[in-house]
Amino acid sequence: MRLYGAKFPLQLHHHRTFIAAKVKWVRDPYLDKAVSKEKDLKQAISVKNQILSSPSKSLPLSSISVLKPLLNLPTTAVKFFQKYPTLFTQFQPSASLPLHVKLTPQALSIHKEEQEIHNSPNHRDDAVKRLAKLLMLTRATRLPLHIIDRLKFDLGLPHNYITALLSDYPEYFQVCEAQDCFSDKETLHLELVSWRDELAVSEMEKRVAHGDMTNVKKGERIGFSLSYPNGFDLKKKVKDWVFEWQGLPYISPYENAFHLNPNGDQAEKWVVAVLHELLWLLVSKKTEKENVLILGDYLGFGNRFKKALVHHPGIFYVSNKIRTQTVMLREAYRKDFLVIKHPLMGMRFRYIHLMNKAIEKPRKAAGGALRSWSKRRAASSINKGEERTVRDKSWKREEDKSSSSSDSEFEDLDYSASEVEDASNDEANEIGFVN
Repeated sequence: MRLYGAKFPLQLHHHRTFIAAKVKWVRDPYLDKAVSKEKDLKQAISVKNQILSSPSKSLPLSSISVLKPLLNLPTTAVKFFQKYPTLFTQFQPSASLPLHVKLTPQALSIHKEEQEIHNSPNHRDDAVKRLAKLLMLTRATRLPLHIIDRLKFDLGLPHNYITALLSDYPEYFQVCEAQDCFSDKETLHLELVSWRDELAVSEMEKRVAHGDMTNVKKGERIGFSLSYPNGFDLKKKVKDWVFEWQGLPYISPYENAFHLNPNGDQAEKWVVAVLHELLWLLVSKKTEKENVLILGDYLGFGNRFKKALVHHPGIFYVSNKIRTQTVMLREAYRKDFLVIKHPLMGMRFRYIHLMNKAIEKPRKAAGGALRSWSKRRAASSINKGEERTVRDKSWKREEDKSSSSSDSEFEDLDYSASEVEDASNDEANEIGFVN
């Protein structure tokens, strides 16, 4: 029986053998792209849910502006809706009422399909089990509701998950009032009613069991999948350490190994196992770094999650895109695509496609305007050239040269601007592999 309170055998204590070394942080353009594709997605879905929670399926523009901090909008509500007219439309119900916002028919159609997934028995069962496993990663098998709220998007829970999902599973969960271990205030927690042995098997253990859970053995030597971006290089002594570290016994994240020396290699492998399992429970296999660090505090790891991210860039990647830092599980991606795509992620990519339609239109219009301007300028140059005498041919050649140079400079400037942005994101940061 796998109880979180059961301690792992003492003979597996290991001292820290990791040497002090430094590696150059290397950007992974594929994983960065995977994050960048979801720019404004979470905010757009939050606004969508807020609008649909109203009985009229619309909200006054002014009320959404007030909710800007709560919805984490990157700009004003007005500009946000103007940026994505394929998702949201503004209208005035009557002359005496202010401007309102509602979903477009296309967005509403995607939402209905999304709700069908949330309401399907298979998805509900899957969401409940993943949430239960998250609680089982904690020593107290409970977390404050505000922590669950931070992760509900990444967990694939409905926005009103307490009433729409959890209330139908009283055998799994209960909401209780308990003292927050950091604020010392009484707050609402989500608690697991009872430990579930059948769920206390990690993704790593499932892989080696090949479908037969009786094959799962404590202390088996299971290594993590490693991959590095082009240009990433580890010194030989670091490679040697990683090879030996991979060969250490694997401790299940559902075991209690807090008795191990926190500075030892064996304890670090357990911490990595917990972080690996946490990311695997998320539908997108990634979440904001702040979520990881806060959850690490509530799980009792302190800054050990942060150290794991630094020490193991072949397992985890931290992207700096879209105004935040995002922790990603490398093995879950092939280039910028998820290896296993959850049905909800399919819906989210459809929202992204709809959002990008709104962005592409102005670009096309701007491109058309530029081409039209270039044609008018060329025609003007030709007309001026025809009016001049033969002795002015040299001026005409200079005019043509100047016109050509101007066009190429515009393209070069546009290209350089994008390169400068990439270069700023590619700044090499030296990360110390130290305790």
